[in-house]
Amino acid sequence: MGAERLYNRAVKSTCIKVLKVRVKDRHAPLLRSMATEVNQVWNYCNDLSDRMIRERGRWMSGFDFSAYTAGASKQFEHIGSSTIQEIAEHYASKRFSAKRRKLRWRKSFGDKRSLGWVPFKARAAHWKHGQVFFAGSHFKVWDSFGLANYKFRAGCFTEDARGRWYFCICVSVDRTCPKGQDSIGIDLGLKTVATCSDGTVLEGRWYRHLEGKLAKAQRARRKRRTRAIHAKIRNRRADALHKFSRHLVNRCGEIYVGDVSSSKLTKTTMAKSVLDASWASFKTMLDYKSQQAGIVYREINEAYTTRACSECGGLCGPQGIRALSVRDWQCVECGVQHDRDVNAARNILRLGAGHCAP
Repeated sequence: MGAERLYNRAVKSTCIKVLKVRVKDRHAPLLRSMATEVNQVWNYCNDLSDRMIRERGRWMSGFDFSAYTAGASKQFEHIGSSTIQEIAEHYASKRFSAKRRKLRWRKSFGDKRSLGWVPFKARAAHWKHGQVFFAGSHFKVWDSFGLANYKFRAGCFTEDARGRWYFCICVSVDRTCPKGQDSIGIDLGLKTVATCSDGTVLEGRWYRHLEGKLAKAQRARRKRRTRAIHAKIRNRRADALHKFSRHLVNRCGEIYVGDVSSSKLTKTTMAKSVLDASWASFKTMLDYKSQQAGIVYREINEAYTTRACSECGGLCGPQGIRALSVRDWQCVECGVQHDRDVNAARNILRLGAGHCAP
């Protein structure tokens, strides 16, 4: 009896989640001043690293930069030692990943300036009097998550292309493993971004409704209006992907997605639709939300999933680029009528669940 209760009890653990809220526009001048000082530290680390490699053949780590940046906070008006250390560690990590002696300089002014970025370590920012307190200043934000209920870890302030600032913070949240949920397979596409094995569909091409207004603004060279329209398209896409991925994670215990690559398709006439479909973002959302929920998420090789019949496994479906217009077909071996995308999603589910491959 005790073992049965233990089995039925939800398993609880913690995971890291990133919360992003918008900062009030009146704080933008102060944040831009902070970002200018951040860029100076970044460029100093960039120059120091390049000289150390050329003159001594030594690749500096984030810890090595601490000796050269000690006391640098006295030279700046806004940022402190925790931000300077975080910049150095982030720079060392990025340079190591890129395998380059020098990264790009961060520009604070001009048309091609770098977007603002102000990182900080854990405990450098905290919630105080209904605002974010950081570096001796209070920042008012649109609190849509209830930040007072979380313990802040490391994070940063970031700026988008429209000059709006956001507060991004890592927090610990409880993870509950659900039980008694279904499995589902997902086939990714262009017109329909995602088609599930149960027939659920996420329609795509969010740019279509604003395509005319975007072209008009671009021809008139209205840069601010163009950025605003791009932001609206991006927000609509992100909203739809977040809602759909959350719906799948809440009702499914196993999620299998076709491993489709967009690297080759971005160089074709379908590049606009491929980029708008945002397959990578959708899979990333499913990945981290599945980890937080404690469910299974895997990417499956989707070879022959479109051609194979999900009932009998016969390879009699449409093939080739010319057959992309064929959305419904009938299996010549078993006579079952198939929707092209739903059939592929069912085959992906069978492969992911470990059943017989098509």
